Amino acid sequence: VQLQASGGGLVQPGGSLRLSCAASRSRFSISNMGWYRQAPGKQRELVAVIGNGGNANYADSVKGRFTVSRDNAKNTVFLQMNSLKPDDTAVYYCNLRTFSGSSYNDYWGQGTVVTVFS
Repeated sequence: VQLQASGGGLVQPGGSLRLSCAASRSRFSISNMGWYRQAPGKQRELVAVIGNGGNANYADSVKGRFTVSRDNAKNTVFLQMNSLKPDDTAVYYCNLRTFSGSSYNDYWGQGTVVTVFS
């Protein structure tokens, strides 16, 4: 499975960006898709994740500003980022987690850079 992310860029504080990530393989019976980010000198952290049925979870730092969504027919996950702050600057990685019984597999995209500057 390959994940192709796009949509990063440069934006001023208060601006918006939309990230997209498409998975190469179609259909997973049960899966989560989502986004993580890693800022310079920091560990990778969860930003948002969404399940097959549309239930989503967010990091506290992005609640109310970011919205994760997915198109199951196109195996694509999106991250709409509004009211961006300099602290949102990071490399954003899309993630696909597939489940099989009690085990799971993680797949990662190549990362897309988001820079929020004033």
